[in-house]
Amino acid sequence: MPGPRTRFAPSPTGFLHIGGARTALFNWAWARRHGGTLVLRIEDTDRERSSAESEARLIEALEWLGIDWDDGPHRQSERRGRHDAVIDELLAKDRAYRCTCTREELEERRQAAVAKGGHWVYDGRCAGAAHGAGAGPHTVRLRVAGEGRLAWDDLVFGESGKEARDVGDAIIRRSDGNPLYHLAVVVDDLDMGVDTVIRGADHHPNTPLQLAIYAALDAAPPRFAHVPLIVNEAGKKLSKRRDAVAVEHFREAGYLAEALCNWLVRLGWSHGDQEIFSRREIRELFDLASVGRGAARADVAKLQWINQHYLKTLPADALLPGLLPRLETRVGHPVEATPALRAGLELMRERSRTLEEMADRARFLATDVIAYDEKAAAKHLKPEALAPLSTLHDRLAALADWSEAALEAAFEATRADHDGLGMGKLAQPVRVAMTGEAVSPGIFETLAVLGRERTLERLADALHHLRHSA
Repeated sequence: MPGPRTRFAPSPTGFLHIGGARTALFNWAWARRHGGTLVLRIEDTDRERSSAESEARLIEALEWLGIDWDDGPHRQSERRGRHDAVIDELLAKDRAYRCTCTREELEERRQAAVAKGGHWVYDGRCAGAAHGAGAGPHTVRLRVAGEGRLAWDDLVFGESGKEARDVGDAIIRRSDGNPLYHLAVVVDDLDMGVDTVIRGADHHPNTPLQLAIYAALDAAPPRFAHVPLIVNEAGKKLSKRRDAVAVEHFREAGYLAEALCNWLVRLGWSHGDQEIFSRREIRELFDLASVGRGAARADVAKLQWINQHYLKTLPADALLPGLLPRLETRVGHPVEATPALRAGLELMRERSRTLEEMADRARFLATDVIAYDEKAAAKHLKPEALAPLSTLHDRLAALADWSEAALEAAFEATRADHDGLGMGKLAQPVRVAMTGEAVSPGIFETLAVLGRERTLERLADALHHLRHSA
């Protein structure tokens, strides 16, 4: 038996939202685990807000995340003729009808029903009118049975549904002639053979109407799985005005695709107590039965922890494509992955939560122009540092062995020459001289990575700075 056919159907009206990215990831994982197919469909029928640029950004974000698809991308706008044909077929079979009720008339009747304590659904005024194509401005409504229940067994939420009378004869074509989304999405899923619809819980209330459309088309509906919404750390619905919600934001902030996928798959899904999942494990372990119903909290601190795990464990070649452009931005010139930079990267793994932090800390390895942080220089490059730094410079220049052990011995000898100078009194001025900052990896490791020539040049620059300042 062929595996399931799932689909991801974003609207190209902006960036890829992390909620959409998680939906894509869940569909991808489900299809991959069961040997199925993932269809990519661009739902671009909102012509005013949709753009080719947004579509390109969506696809780029999916590719960066490593979410590949097997069929598509299809574009809903290119299927308008098919949607119109289905509506015409429903009209011909009297499973839909034209409605000439104006928006103002509908609103007046709705308010009257609500004033009496009732729940408003369309009252069927045009259901028997048999309006023809020449009826003037009109919508097209689906005939929905007045009895029975439009129900389904949701793969996440379980038994779900709504009484048909509470759905009413819903519009499937607007007065401007455009098919309604619910009609288009049902037709597209049928034509593309989609048999498992995995989407956000915000679509759960739409499903009864879509089931009615499937019934009107004499078609079996797919299985539905509505995954929980994502909320922010305060438990509120994510807002693009208040929260970081774009995949692009996290990429620019220095998060790795592996980490973001790991974080996203855990928003609403679990596998025991496991927190770290490779893409292979996501493919092999993801199960809709383990998706929860409650809202998933987007804990950015957890993302930072996951990202640091991948910064520590991924090979350098996996980090450099994201790190080098950041370094080039900071130093203003091309940066090569030299042996010294690669060695320095190993020093930064334990101390960085994002590629942005790693680039900040590794900047001193990518440039020979060291700008001193004002506070660090004022605190550590003081006149009293001149003599010990001068002694250390000469002693390091004479070293035959540029190893961490030899460097440590040179520091200890310099401290002894200056009446047992505290290690911090020597190491901190050297640290500022090497990096421009008061924080760096271990000082002996730092000098070993920088090498003899660069270390001596920077010490000489610091001595010049001290003499000039004095």
